[in-house]
Order: sequence, then structure tokens, then C-alpha cells
Amino acid sequence: MQIARQINDILTAELAPIHLEIIDDSAKHAGHAGADARGESHFSVIIVTEKFDGQNRVDRQRMVYGALDQLLKDRVHALALRTLTPAEYTVLTDK
Repeated sequence: MQIARQINDILTAELAPIHLEIIDDSAKHAGHAGADARGESHFSVIIVTEKFDGQNRVDRQRMVYGALDQLLKDRVHALALRTLTPAEYTVLTDK
């Protein structure tokens, strides 16, 4: 879980999320191109932060990719993102 921990630490420091989920999807991609034998190469991230207020989906993703730039270059092959404002998250979780 070293890479997942690094993702958590970086996103927490850079984007101050009120909710953050990091799911290691690497096992689903074993044997595929880009899969790393060490594991921890494919992730899904759900992040909720006030810093996304007023930002469109592309800008939100750019913020996350910018924060994780070095990990994406060196270690992480795939990153699926769900980027939400606190208000959007509240609507989803109140159903």
C-alpha cells in the first residue's frame, strides 16, 4: 500500500479533501499492458473538496493530475477519477 499511501498523502496536502477514497484496481489489470509486477499501478480515486467549487470536471481532474504528476510519470499507469464538490457529494449521499 505504499503507492496508495503516497496518493493519500499528496492529495490530502494539496487539496484538503473532506472525503477521499483510494481503491487499488491493479489486480483487475494483471497481465495487461502497463500493469506493474510490483502491483499498485491502477487506481480509482473519489475525492471531495471545496477546492473544486467553481471548477469544471476537466479543471478538477487537472488539479488532481497536477498534484500526482511525479507518481503518474514514475509509477501509476492508470487513474480513474470521481471529483466532487461537497454539495455534489451531499446530494449523492443523501439519497
